[in-house]
Amino acid sequence: MDTKNLILRTKFMDRMCHWTMVACFFLVAMSGLSWFFPSLSWMNGVLGTPQLARMLHPFLGTVVFVLLICMFFRFVHHNMPVRTDVTWFRNIVDVLMNKHTKPLKIGKYNAGQKILFWCIMMLISALFATGVVAWRPYFAGYFPIPAIRLALLAHSLAGLGLILLVIGHIYMGIWVRGSVTGMLTGYVSRAWAKQHHDRWYDEEVAPSKDTPAKHHS
Repeated sequence: MDTKNLILRTKFMDRMCHWTMVACFFLVAMSGLSWFFPSLSWMNGVLGTPQLARMLHPFLGTVVFVLLICMFFRFVHHNMPVRTDVTWFRNIVDVLMNKHTKPLKIGKYNAGQKILFWCIMMLISALFATGVVAWRPYFAGYFPIPAIRLALLAHSLAGLGLILLVIGHIYMGIWVRGSVTGMLTGYVSRAWAKQHHDRWYDEEVAPSKDTPAKHHS
């Protein structure tokens, strides 16, 4: 790949962690939806037989949670709120219309991405905690039946909420041209960085313009 005019935005290990989590989440979500909505029972097939799906579902969910923890420590410092996030909210209409007529002082991630980050963190943590309570035959025996029922209800609601968030995340990734390619290859163009993440560009990319494809954490 010719990286002369590109910037390494996401390192290989971070991309592998992200896409592995995506694959596991897809399998977990499909099997979970098949139990929540009887009309979607055919989705069980992604994990084999119904019995195998019920066995693998919690293990794959645990993998998602562990990868989430890894991503948390890798990206949390980029997702802390800052004053300039207010500018993004004030210009939310232009952002949604993909207009970039004024500088928004956006760091490596914008305010919307930060909200998504924290919501996903909370929902997957809730899914893991409630899933442990209902996980037979390992942990469910330590909890009373009412607690297990409440955990299953909370687990289902958190799962549906997370699926909706992920759908929104995918839509916005496709909407902002270059985002999906950037997460697949790790590289984005300097023009893309300056247009969508101007503060990140000014603080971390522009000072190194004489060094193509600078590696950023």
